[in-house]
Amino acid sequence: MSTTKTRQLLVDTARHIFAKKGFDETTMHDIALLSGKGRRTLYTYFNNKEEIYYAVIEGELDRLSDMLEDLSNRQLRPQDKVIELIFTHLSMIKETVVRNGNLRAEFFRNIWRVEQVRKNFDADEIELFTKVFREGKEMGEFDIDDVDLLAQITHYCVKGLEVPYIYGRLAHGLSPKDVRPMVAKVVYGALGKQLGTHTHNS
Repeated sequence: MSTTKTRQLLVDTARHIFAKKGFDETTMHDIALLSGKGRRTLYTYFNNKEEIYYAVIEGELDRLSDMLEDLSNRQLRPQDKVIELIFTHLSMIKETVVRNGNLRAEFFRNIWRVEQVRKNFDADEIELFTKVFREGKEMGEFDIDDVDLLAQITHYCVKGLEVPYIYGRLAHGLSPKDVRPMVAKVVYGALGKQLGTHTHNS
């Protein structure tokens, strides 16, 4: 098995155990045993449990980052891309946390750990928003004074919605179909774009 595949096997195994037992109750021995690779191999790739935990979170965020990048490259109107990026981010973060069982608590109880790992993801997402906003501005769809600043604000606004979205506190009782037009109205207003219009304003 190649080095890359061995490391991925260890990360996948760790994610499974973390999800079942939680970070605190998982040991390096557990990961080595379930992976079938042994402690020596495990310590070849990771010095401690924290390192492999970071690798698990990083892998999950890389998966989300790839989806967002694919979305940004689709043949959609810029304003539609913005809405899709926002909802894809929130739904995928929720799916990731819920899918990982006991890791759900770790995301919030040890949020600083997640913050250490998600720096690259955050930077990549800001870059994607910047790209889409610039595209819309060049097409005359958006009236934006500072594309970079708006991209940062948008990213941190979406990031701030993650916890209430995951716990179902955001738009409680409303369906995604009901919520999207409301979000679009707010976002389009920030972009200098009238909801439902197709005119090109500079």
